Amino acid sequence: GPPREGVAQSPPVPARARNSELSPKGPTRLAMEVFKEDRCPFSAQDECAMSNASDARGGAQEPMSPIIPVITAVYSMVFVVGLMGNCLVMYVIVRYTKMKTATNIYIFNLALADALVTTTMPFQSADYLLNSWPFGEVVCKVFISIDYYNMFTSILTLTMMSVDRYVAVCHPVKALDFRTPLKAKVINVGIWVLSSAAGVPAMVLGGTQTNNGTTECALQFPDPYEYWDTLMKLCVFVLAFVVPVLIITVCYSLMVLRLRSVRLLSGSREKDRNLRRITRLVLVVVLVFVVCWTPIHIFILVKALVGVPETTPVMAAYFFCVALGYTNSSLNPVLYAFLDENFKRCFKDFCFPTARGGRGRGSHEARGSGREGGTVRRTPCPAESPPRTAKPA
Repeated sequence: GPPREGVAQSPPVPARARNSELSPKGPTRLAMEVFKEDRCPFSAQDECAMSNASDARGGAQEPMSPIIPVITAVYSMVFVVGLMGNCLVMYVIVRYTKMKTATNIYIFNLALADALVTTTMPFQSADYLLNSWPFGEVVCKVFISIDYYNMFTSILTLTMMSVDRYVAVCHPVKALDFRTPLKAKVINVGIWVLSSAAGVPAMVLGGTQTNNGTTECALQFPDPYEYWDTLMKLCVFVLAFVVPVLIITVCYSLMVLRLRSVRLLSGSREKDRNLRRITRLVLVVVLVFVVCWTPIHIFILVKALVGVPETTPVMAAYFFCVALGYTNSSLNPVLYAFLDENFKRCFKDFCFPTARGGRGRGSHEARGSGREGGTVRRTPCPAESPPRTAKPA
């Protein structure tokens, strides 16, 4: 997810003001804090003021903002669809030998990162509903760390997928050595190690803070707080968004030029169709990711540099941006099912095993020899196979 951002508190400011105002909480924490301070944004102002005064005198429970049920409903959908869908993607890649291609190994890594972040959705929903973090210090640290791991592993994996497609399209001879499942696995491990540069510090700095009976889960920066807070946001924006998107743009620009300049890339129409099909799939996944994550990155950057008014409409827009980013984690399995025939057949093979005569036969066929795109169609989920012969680019 996006960096864990803070929000200024309304006066009167309690003793913990410095940490609370500048604490880089998660995207949902930012929206939640604002909505907590305006628990009845759609009520008449006099009625709202009377309710707040009553709460202050008698400690009555605050009315729940109408936005909180919407938040929990969206996150519940992301949790169910995202976790099941991404686990299914990982399952078919592991189960069927023909699915273990370089591209699918990267897709496995993306699905793993998305599945991990969807497991945080119930915790975030509970945080909203209870108006406090009830899960303790350790879970808070893990929760924040997963947010950062997902953000960096997702964009780095998509960047490598784009580089992989560039090599396959523009340098087919080099692709024979570069595009292997083993090397893709090594690169995936490297991506997680590199992402630890953000995930581990997030776990170390993450922690809980309890004041007036309300517990918050947030990062805790040292002094000068504003400096480190702004620096973190700028680094995340540049390293987890600008640089990867530029690399992806260059790769696909070169691929478009190559695809327009030649009719046959590999000397075989069937292999060319597969090459273009997979390139199109990766491009759509990348574009959906960029569309989903651009708003929240821009919002956080603007808030860090110039500030934005923390009104209810602005925070509602902020929540929409956050929800859009998290929703991306549940969209990829849907894209695979609609855009890739191999994944579609594997999903059907898993969901409707009796339709093809039993699981045992399907498993045997999936591991059997079958030529992709050829006349042999017994394999229930064939997959891309790197060409063994290719003409120089």
